[in-house]
Amino acid sequence: MIRRLDGMAVESSAHWDGVVRRSSIKDKWAAERDRMSDAAHAGNWETVLEVLDQNPEWVNSGRLEGNSGYGPLHQAAWHGTDVETVGRLLARGAWRTLRATDGTRPVDIAVRRGHQHLTALLSPAYRHPLPQDVLDRLREHLHRLIRHRSGGGGPGREDLATSHALRLPDPAVLTELDIPRLWFPVPGMYGGFHIKLQGEELSVDSWVRVVGGSERTDLVTVNGVRLQEGRAL
Repeated sequence: MIRRLDGMAVESSAHWDGVVRRSSIKDKWAAERDRMSDAAHAGNWETVLEVLDQNPEWVNSGRLEGNSGYGPLHQAAWHGTDVETVGRLLARGAWRTLRATDGTRPVDIAVRRGHQHLTALLSPAYRHPLPQDVLDRLREHLHRLIRHRSGGGGPGREDLATSHALRLPDPAVLTELDIPRLWFPVPGMYGGFHIKLQGEELSVDSWVRVVGGSERTDLVTVNGVRLQEGRAL
């Protein structure tokens, strides 16, 4: 399926929510994010699922201005929540491979806290496995590309990814997706990045209205970034 986002054709993809600052989104959305985060922290899964019914793209989102980087699935692992509830989060697209600020995955938290009934369910199933060193290098070059493409519009101006302190996409989550694609919108950019895993490379389509509405495709490899289509900056 193809949809259009801010002038760019984007295939149906998982959603990477990089927003961590309250000032990056409208107050009404910040309030709902707070409601979900508070509910997950308290183990109130009925409220969490209610918020996610209206905002499914937040299923992997952490607390605004938070330090832990815990999404709902990390909190479920911490609480030792029942298998049925964890299954409902997974069915909504929660990622087993998503790492918190300290690098822990939900399964790591469950193991550490002795919640053995969750370890098998939370153990990642890698559909597109890649060596860790490959993932590390792809992440480094992808983040460099995002900062470059979300540049502030001129020399000396901070890029939008940095000015919003965004949590940038981790290619590791692509390895567990049936269709390894992510959409990463950037506040203030009026566009974003569509990231596709292709073997050991990432194809990155981007639309950046703040730099003249340029649309282009870059190939991210372990060795760097190569322009495929569009206009170089």
